[in-house]
Amino acid sequence: MPDQELVLEVLRQIEEAAERVVTRFEPIKQVSDFTGSAAGIEKLDAICMMLIVIGESLKNLDKITGGELLSRYPEVDWKKAKGMRDIITHHYADISAEAVYYTCQDKIPQLLATIKKIRAELGL
Repeated sequence: MPDQELVLEVLRQIEEAAERVVTRFEPIKQVSDFTGSAAGIEKLDAICMMLIVIGESLKNLDKITGGELLSRYPEVDWKKAKGMRDIITHHYADISAEAVYYTCQDKIPQLLATIKKIRAELGL
């Protein structure tokens, strides 16, 4: 049985990082909002940092729960969520603003909702 306090902390980290992504992405209406200005590039960088936090925390969560927790929630492609961290970390110069935009728009809201669902179901 994994340490419940540790599971709670990692879930909280993921939720907080996902909420930051949602907040930072709110004013972004199109990809050019990322690429068209220095402020947009800074926002892209800040969001990418939170995507790294999410991916790393998901890897940690999988490790401490023996890979059994996330697999119960197939509504999120956990492998791709964790893989995004690897891409950003190891190939940052090649990051596509379009891919980050799509992730923020279409994937992060579902991930956030699922993390909240997990916390509620675990009573955490």
